[in-house]
Amino acid sequence: MGKYKLIAIDLDGTLVRGDQTISPHTRETLINVQEQGMKVVIASGRPTYGTAPLADLLQVGEHGGYLLSYNGGAIYDWATHELLYSKMLDSEVLPYLYDCTKRNGFQIITYVDKNIVAEVAENPYIQFTSMRNKMPVRTVPNFLEEVTYPLAKCMIVGDPEPLHRLELEMVPRLEGKAAAFRSEPFFLEIVPAGINKAKGLSILLEKIGLQPSELMAFGDGYNDISMLQLAGMGVAMGNAAQETKEAADFITRSNEDDGIAYAIEQLIL
Repeated sequence: MGKYKLIAIDLDGTLVRGDQTISPHTRETLINVQEQGMKVVIASGRPTYGTAPLADLLQVGEHGGYLLSYNGGAIYDWATHELLYSKMLDSEVLPYLYDCTKRNGFQIITYVDKNIVAEVAENPYIQFTSMRNKMPVRTVPNFLEEVTYPLAKCMIVGDPEPLHRLELEMVPRLEGKAAAFRSEPFFLEIVPAGINKAKGLSILLEKIGLQPSELMAFGDGYNDISMLQLAGMGVAMGNAAQETKEAADFITRSNEDDGIAYAIEQLIL
């Protein structure tokens, strides 16, 4: 199979099409390379529960692959479901996040077990993440009072322009305590400081005895740039953000046009 031993794949805008499905050709191609000895790691900002069904559809566990959820905040050996690594959000940042949310008329959510926890369910952005992750919304009267457990991440949702202004305000305020970035124009994710896909993949590579040069990575978003730069072969989707394309070694077709399968056929098979 050549020099690449591990393929890291983002989900939304990369593996998954707009209708939330994986194309049959891309699925067959990924199962084929796993049967030939390569490992796959699903690398997503989604919660573990929202990532698992797609990992199972690709037979990642059967072929000894891995699942990296919460943008690198949790790493699982998907053959055994053993948690290899996790880092939780510093609870001290929660009051500030909640204040930002209330001040700007946004909503804040987190994930607990199989549920999305929010103060309201009838919000288009919350409904979208519920649909995408196939997770129901559990409403609570006061987010800050209800959230007493360690959290892998929170997400603030709102209209893109005002949310971007909040992002610019929050990034310097959270420095050293948490990281804030937008995974979609309307999703502002807050994760533990130092957590990103490259950091998670570096930890995984070290655990399984591989080098970054043996990694191929696929992505489309800003939160994929770090792993494309880490990988020996960073592949940006045809639909990727311009900055993501500039960070890549190879630009493939879009997620709607079997971009992953096309790149694997060109670069590996």
